[in-house]
Amino acid sequence: MSTETPIIADVLANRYASLAMKQIWSSSGKILLEREFWIAVMKAQKELGISIPQEAIQAYEKAKDTIDLERIHQREKILRHDVKARIEEFCDLAGYQHIHKGMTSRDLTDNVEQLQIQRSLQLIATKYVALLDQFARHAKKYASTLIVGRTHNAPAQPTTLGKRLAMFGEEMLIAFYRLEHLLEQYPLRGIQGATGTQLDQLILFENDPKALQQFIERIRLHLGFSSVMNAVGQIYPRSLDHEVVHSLFQLSSGVSNFAKTLRLMAGHDLATEGFIEGQVGSSAMPHKMNTRSCERINGFHVIINGFVNMLMGISGDQWYEGDVSCSVVRRVALPGAFFAIDGQLETTLTVMKEMGFYEALLAEELAKYLPFLASTFILMEGIKQGGQREELHKAIKEHTVNIAKQMRVSPKEIDDLTEKLGMDQRIPLTQENIQQILLTPQNFIASAEQQALAFHQEVSHLIKKYPTATEYTPDLLL
Repeated sequence: MSTETPIIADVLANRYASLAMKQIWSSSGKILLEREFWIAVMKAQKELGISIPQEAIQAYEKAKDTIDLERIHQREKILRHDVKARIEEFCDLAGYQHIHKGMTSRDLTDNVEQLQIQRSLQLIATKYVALLDQFARHAKKYASTLIVGRTHNAPAQPTTLGKRLAMFGEEMLIAFYRLEHLLEQYPLRGIQGATGTQLDQLILFENDPKALQQFIERIRLHLGFSSVMNAVGQIYPRSLDHEVVHSLFQLSSGVSNFAKTLRLMAGHDLATEGFIEGQVGSSAMPHKMNTRSCERINGFHVIINGFVNMLMGISGDQWYEGDVSCSVVRRVALPGAFFAIDGQLETTLTVMKEMGFYEALLAEELAKYLPFLASTFILMEGIKQGGQREELHKAIKEHTVNIAKQMRVSPKEIDDLTEKLGMDQRIPLTQENIQQILLTPQNFIASAEQQALAFHQEVSHLIKKYPTATEYTPDLLL
């Protein structure tokens, strides 16, 4: 039996996330960010009068890309402190001991983790605009394509395919605007010290508060944040982590709604998410063309929801100025949530590229249900001709329900319903009137086409802010 330590893969990262997202959250990626942060702190301290040789900074800059994870791990086994292991490793590589002056572990890790969060949100924002662009293009393409609407999964008033896509797109737009607001307002913890009083840095700056503020401002600018928290303890409030991941859950929701609907449409042979040459839908049933990607999209939504609940558990649970009981939760939930939303967006972008709709079958379904779906239109026309609303509603309901029940036993002709309605004395419309109504189903969709085009227009304005987003192509996914 092997005595080697088994390597367990992170499924979310290795199977689903893009290379760019994995680089942000990888062990080596985080260490590189930490070293860049230490160097930025040293430079700011030197510029403000702290004695740090220029050659020391140059030595650290030369050594920052030399990352040996195994050697750092061996140090940590002895020290039992991950940050101290990384400090000693970097100092040995550079041959100096000038990093981490006046800093605590949380001065390093919280700020670097916030930088990872910020960069991840920016990456997600770009992909999300790329996805919105695809939704908008499809909404415009199918703006006037009539389909059977469905509520409670039952046939309902007609709509258009473009309007249906715009409906999910609108939910996505709302979520995206909130993501933009979060990015604009997301505050940095800053260099705060052991309990948030900034004591160590003040000592270094000889109790000069002006120099301290200049130092904090330089760190803020280096990391690219709009603001720095004022009265914070050892850690920044973990409710901020919950807000971040909840924003990912909201981004995921519209996407998940779309995927569920596409699965349902595919089950009725009305749509496909795509089925490339050589793809297999089932190992047992060769004919199957499963919506496996859309199923995955819905699965990611469940995963993100789990991470939201994990982070709810550490929100409002801070002892005094801070503790690190949240550490193990955050190490799992923060990267995991970003890997999940990243995988979801990558998958959805692939679906948007490969999906298709069977317009002949959509039209066939519409023709089958049209007399029933026109019931509201017939009701309104009957009222206009002097009928009583409740009496009309009762009469139309009797005939439509009876015919629908009969159709489930044996096929019935459309004219059976129009004849019944036209002969009913409670309804002030003839069969010819009703058949004429059915000749122009476009009248039933009201503002559906305009809504789809308005959604496309709004996304067009958004793309001007993110011009490179439309060029994004997803990584190849399993």
